[in-house]
Amino acid sequence: MDAIGLTLEMTVVLGLLALTVTLFVTEVVRIDLAAIAVLVLLGLLSQVPGLENIADPDELFSGLESNAVVSIIAVMIIGAGLDKTGIMSKVAAFILKHGGRSEARIVPIISGTVGVISSFMQNVGAAALFLPVVSRISVRTELPLSRLLMPMGFCAILGGTMTMVGSSPLILLNDLIQNANESLPADQQMEQFGLFDVTPIGIALILTGILYFMLLGRWVLPGAPDEDDGTSAQSLSDYLRKLYGLHADIFEVSIPVGHPCEGMTFDELMQEYHVYIIGSAYRGQRWFAPTIDTPITTPCRLAVLGRGRDVNEMVLDRGLTMHSGLDVFAEDYAPTKSGVAEVVIPPGSSIIGKCAHDLVFRKTYGASMLAIHRDEQTLSYVETEDHAPTAIAEVPFRAGDTLVLHSTWEALTRLTKNRDFVVVTTDFPQEELRPTKVGWALAFFCVALGMILFTDILLSLCLLTGAVGMILTRVLSIDEAYQSVSWSTVFLLASLIPLGLAVQSTGTAAWIADRILFLLDGWPIWALQAGVAVLATIFTLIMSNVGATVLLVPLAVSIAVAAGGNPAIFALTVAISTSNSFLIPTHQVNALIMGPAGYTVKDFMKSGGIMTVLFLVVSLGVMGMLF
Repeated sequence: MDAIGLTLEMTVVLGLLALTVTLFVTEVVRIDLAAIAVLVLLGLLSQVPGLENIADPDELFSGLESNAVVSIIAVMIIGAGLDKTGIMSKVAAFILKHGGRSEARIVPIISGTVGVISSFMQNVGAAALFLPVVSRISVRTELPLSRLLMPMGFCAILGGTMTMVGSSPLILLNDLIQNANESLPADQQMEQFGLFDVTPIGIALILTGILYFMLLGRWVLPGAPDEDDGTSAQSLSDYLRKLYGLHADIFEVSIPVGHPCEGMTFDELMQEYHVYIIGSAYRGQRWFAPTIDTPITTPCRLAVLGRGRDVNEMVLDRGLTMHSGLDVFAEDYAPTKSGVAEVVIPPGSSIIGKCAHDLVFRKTYGASMLAIHRDEQTLSYVETEDHAPTAIAEVPFRAGDTLVLHSTWEALTRLTKNRDFVVVTTDFPQEELRPTKVGWALAFFCVALGMILFTDILLSLCLLTGAVGMILTRVLSIDEAYQSVSWSTVFLLASLIPLGLAVQSTGTAAWIADRILFLLDGWPIWALQAGVAVLATIFTLIMSNVGATVLLVPLAVSIAVAAGGNPAIFALTVAISTSNSFLIPTHQVNALIMGPAGYTVKDFMKSGGIMTVLFLVVSLGVMGMLF
């Protein structure tokens, strides 16, 4: 095979590659801006005489219409639609119930689940669908998002190696093998791979990824931020104590069947022990902010807000059971769904002179009133630092009173439209969930998934079908769909795609491959296979994994035939290794998680460097044992 000569166009493209990597590593500018700047530079250079072939002006912005980018946009909309119905919160609650609040337990559950899902759908789709789930888990557990998203993202990439439909390179592999067979003699013809032939490799890689972050996560992942964002359950008690002198937290208590408390009202129990009953559950139904004159029906569970000693006194006196943490009420009192807020009663409000009991406050407004702040004093059922317990439900309201409420964000959003109140708290998610649309959301998610798995329709079209279906059935509005898309991620990927095309179309990729393969000449077969794996890893960092696979599979087959190796295994090595994309955020999954978690390129290089080596060692080792 004749050596490939280096041309001026190749030299320019190599320079652009070097510039891109430098901008990504140094982060002189944001990486999405860096990618757009390189795209513009590529377009301008293509207008210089002698460099016309480095980029086709008609294809310069093809990244914006590429299958991968449109698929990412669609899957973000689908994820937002599922999130809007509350499904993702329920998934998060399920994971928390079985994984607790420990990073060592939550990371394997999330990562393993996403890894398995990505074995039968595009890894970026699996990662995007779980992004809101991980976000909620982060808020509830106070674990930084940066310590959860990278393990999830890396395992989504690894999961693509579990089946022959888990990633684009593996989907392409059998077609490339069939094409290569046309030029091979009969005794060297390659057999195509079955759907689950690669499953042992994928399982080994996913387990490796999980163990890597479990054992080394504390050192390779970005640490927790110093500041407290004020949204956790612990922050709730700190907030009440610092601002109002209320020493209170939320506890979950069970009352057994036939208990003597049956028939008492919540108000009687609250006044006796100076606590708030802010939630109740009976026979599978839950009530947020139940009315205080509701009689107790057993067996039931109560969400009680109060000082630990007062709640313990109630539990001991009445023979109740206190649970170690929130279980039944974990979803209702998660900071993503509810929290503490302040509202002021303005002059002219129709509730002035009335009390909470007169208004049936909880039933009317869907919120529990914890305190009334008036004239530098705080009135509350719970004893404060400067005031004895007060039956605040009987205290008439005055203009200027600040009411401290525990409310769902949905109910607080409604209060912002009520002229009887001025909502002071502004930093809360002002959106309303649409649980009534859960059927439509699940239906169109299943339609999209079914089209992906059982048809040959273009991936982006399958996903757009699900996204458009959710919009048409008003699971979310078109404006909400636009808002759900991470446009920085879209432009990052769309801007890199033309550079990858330039690397391939100018022959730069072939020249790099030729130089590296020349260095491997004369090596033993196992070393040649390792060299091909490293080469595929390098190529997938600077161009699309599909492009790298298409380019390198024929070269790898030629090397195997010349060296007396198994060409099918060499081809599989390429298709597996083009998933080894952990060093820089050029892979779609890495680009997706970079913004929400606040990762830098250095974070990927630190965590991804070791993962890259582990990937090569494990994948080559398992292939050696299997084949």
